[in-house]
Amino acid sequence: MADIAFLLLIFFLVTTTMDVDTGIIRRLPPPVEEEIDQKIKERNIMNVLVNKNDRLLVNGLPGSVETLKDVAKNFMLPHYPDNPSYPEVELKNIAMLGDVYTSKGVISLKNDRGTSYDMYIRVQNELARAFNELRDELSKDRFGVRFSQLTDEDKVKAINEAIPVRISEAEPESIGGK
Repeated sequence: MADIAFLLLIFFLVTTTMDVDTGIIRRLPPPVEEEIDQKIKERNIMNVLVNKNDRLLVNGLPGSVETLKDVAKNFMLPHYPDNPSYPEVELKNIAMLGDVYTSKGVISLKNDRGTSYDMYIRVQNELARAFNELRDELSKDRFGVRFSQLTDEDKVKAINEAIPVRISEAEPESIGGK
């Protein structure tokens, strides 16, 4: 009897499927040793808010997950230096790339405590896709291959310096009521 119970237990353990939560592959920055109060100009910030009903507000206007990647990509592209409609740009001399305009833009993401996990992951994926596409375009332009296909660490470092992932994520809170 004990052997049969043991075999049934093994059978159910082996045949049962378990849901695996999806995660985000992102390298976190090192801890800040001292508090630095950085002032960022309003034109350099793209605000993305997700409420408890999984609805997006992008810079105060209703948005959708389907268009978030394109909006973020357009915002982070280094446009002309004197265009006040877009973030400021800085001319940097980067090894292996030469003189490159880099955006000072930052994407500020804030979620409501009631935001679903699925929506949170979808928003994060779209923002990551925007930065990946920008890196792919620069890599193809300068090195002839996609960013993910670069094998030279110096080239990877140069692309990462030209297009850093600037996403500021605020602590979730209840947005718009109790």
